[in-house]
Amino acid sequence: MLNKIIKFFLENKLITTILLVVCIAWGLITSPFPWKIDFLPKDPVAVDAIPDIGENQQIVFTKWMGRSPQDIEDQITYPLTTSLLGIPGVKTIRSSSMFGFSSIYIIFDEGIEFYWSRSRILEKLNSLPQNLLPDGVQPTLGPDATALGQIFWYTLEGRTPEGEVTGGWDLQELRSIQDFQVKYALASAKGVSEVASIGGFVKEYQVDVDPAAMQAHGVNLMQVMNAVKKSNLDIGARTIEINQAEYFVRGIGYVKQLADLEEAVVKMTDNTPVRIQDVAKVSYGPSDRRGIIDKMGAEVVGGVVVARYGANPLEVINNVKDKIEELSVGLPEKELADGTISKLTVVPFYDRTQLIYETLGTLEDALTLEIIITIIVIIIMVMNLRASILISALIPIAVLMTFIAMRYFNVDANIVALSGIAIAIGTIVDVGIVLSENMIRHLEMKNPDKNLKQVIYEATTEVAPAVITAVLTTIISFIPVFTMEAAEGKLFRPLAFTKTFVLFGALVVAIIILPAMAHCYSPLKRKREE
Repeated sequence: MLNKIIKFFLENKLITTILLVVCIAWGLITSPFPWKIDFLPKDPVAVDAIPDIGENQQIVFTKWMGRSPQDIEDQITYPLTTSLLGIPGVKTIRSSSMFGFSSIYIIFDEGIEFYWSRSRILEKLNSLPQNLLPDGVQPTLGPDATALGQIFWYTLEGRTPEGEVTGGWDLQELRSIQDFQVKYALASAKGVSEVASIGGFVKEYQVDVDPAAMQAHGVNLMQVMNAVKKSNLDIGARTIEINQAEYFVRGIGYVKQLADLEEAVVKMTDNTPVRIQDVAKVSYGPSDRRGIIDKMGAEVVGGVVVARYGANPLEVINNVKDKIEELSVGLPEKELADGTISKLTVVPFYDRTQLIYETLGTLEDALTLEIIITIIVIIIMVMNLRASILISALIPIAVLMTFIAMRYFNVDANIVALSGIAIAIGTIVDVGIVLSENMIRHLEMKNPDKNLKQVIYEATTEVAPAVITAVLTTIISFIPVFTMEAAEGKLFRPLAFTKTFVLFGALVVAIIILPAMAHCYSPLKRKREE
């Protein structure tokens, strides 16, 4: 069967040429390097700086504001943890109880699919017993991201058109713009799982009760709370018909300003309403916060962009930057007291793009230098320019074929994975040298009864089984790496995959494409004809 394959591609050079062109074009399309090729589309392999060696985990987050860590532990963390233990594939559960919230980290076995585990957790949360948790407490599932999902941090700053920092924006203004404008715009970028706001003050209505006034009017705290709750409701009723026209009956009750809360009725005493403003003071104020973001000694407001599981980090960052450009036009601006125009600007605080490009650049330079040195060594050792070019052509073609396999086997391009290609360069060259040297030896025998095609066919079939055996021996030696688990497996398996891909690519090129190329461009063709 192997001989038939070699003979078919050797005799059908048009098919071989088409296959070669398709492999090269497809490899350029999936290449992770930022090559500018305008006539080809781009569908690159996922690119990151380092491999994600985090555990296969999901996070269940539960808020219960104002409660102590002990209350959180007893009434939320412990009941939820014991209930979630029954989920299939759970390896272990870790939990922490803080003031006002609970975090439960569910670690799954490595073989459990990421989104399958999320669906099992949601099923379990929806089927919890009715009285397991306190009233009003609702557990939520964390974003569909990994520990390396934080790919882009930014801050909101007031700047002049020339880019100089102006200030003039208070933290509450910045946080409101972040929460209701910037956050939603960036969350719509393709591949973004979540945009988390950090810093500033969250604006809220605050009702400060007066105990003396409450006692004088005979009002308790629960009545005030119910009045606040009911004052922010829309109520719908049936319809009425007037002059053959139907009207919907609604009660508009959403709070839009402080006066709406102040006029809310707490209770009636002798047909006289007791309003919230009679027993409390209503004002704007900041909500409690548990942390800040500091930049060069100044408190700022910003956000964190988290990439979705399985997304291409470099592509997601570029999508976020495109959204920032669209968003920048509509961000507010104000004139300061000194006449300076201050416009809000999204300023990158941490951008993984630089690290990714530096990693790719280092590996691209290393691969380029390694290929050049290998070609020089081949030319010196083979002492035949055309044969050297034929052998050297194996390297870039096999590398491009590796990118194709990485793209469709979901192997990310990072510093470890691309190192596997560099390691296999020497083996790629060995395959080409063995085949080419055997072709040269057969051609030098000068058998007049055989044409060039027959000689190349016999030379290829003579050593092809040995070459395949040698390459398979190298691939099999990496089987222990494929059996690694947990962090070690996630760290070294990409290297084993890429080394295997590039060896298979070199084998395909050497067995299928190299004989046809040798027949067309063999440096010894002239000797046979002579």
